[in-house]
Amino acid sequence: FSLFELDIEIENFDISSLPERNRKIVEADSYWATSHLLEGIQDNYTFAQPGIQYKVRTLEELVKRIDEPLYRHLKDQHIEFLQFAFRWMNNLLMRELPVRCTIRLWDTYLSEQNGFSQFHLYICAAFLVRFSKDLLREKDFQGILLLLQNLPTHSWTSNDISILTAEAYQLKVMFANAPKHLTS
Repeated sequence: FSLFELDIEIENFDISSLPERNRKIVEADSYWATSHLLEGIQDNYTFAQPGIQYKVRTLEELVKRIDEPLYRHLKDQHIEFLQFAFRWMNNLLMRELPVRCTIRLWDTYLSEQNGFSQFHLYICAAFLVRFSKDLLREKDFQGILLLLQNLPTHSWTSNDISILTAEAYQLKVMFANAPKHLTS
C-alpha cells in the first residue's frame, strides 16, 4: 500500500479508513522501516551522541572540499557546523522539509545501502550547497544562522528531492570510498 499512488494529502489521511488487512500491512512495513532506520544510526542516540558528532565533523570536511567559498564564509562569520547540522543529523532533515518530501527522501534512504547512516551525510552536504548563494549573500552571524534554521523549502516537491538525491549521489561516488579526500 502506498500513499504516493493515491491522489490524497498524506498529512490529512485517516488510516482508520483503510481495511484492517491493509492496516496490518502498513503496521508491518512501518515496523520494518523503523527497525532498518535505527539499525544504522544507533550511535546518534547514545550518550554524547558520537555518531552525530562524527557526521557533523565529516560534513564540515566535505563542504570544505566541495564549496570552499561557502565554508570560508561560514568560518569568517564564526558559524560552527554543529550549530545547524546537529539538528539535520539528529532529525534526519524532518524539520527542514515538508512531510511529503521527508517521506520521499526517507524512501531513498531505505533503498540505499546504509542510507540513514552514510548517504544522509551526502544529502546534508548537497542540501547545504543548494543554498550556497543565499548564504553567501548573508553578511553576518545572525542572518546566516536564521537562514540555516529556516531554509526556504516549504514549497519543495518530489522533484526537488530527486535533484537533491542525484547531487548527493554524485558526492557519494566521489568521496565515499576515498576517505583520505576528506582529511585536511
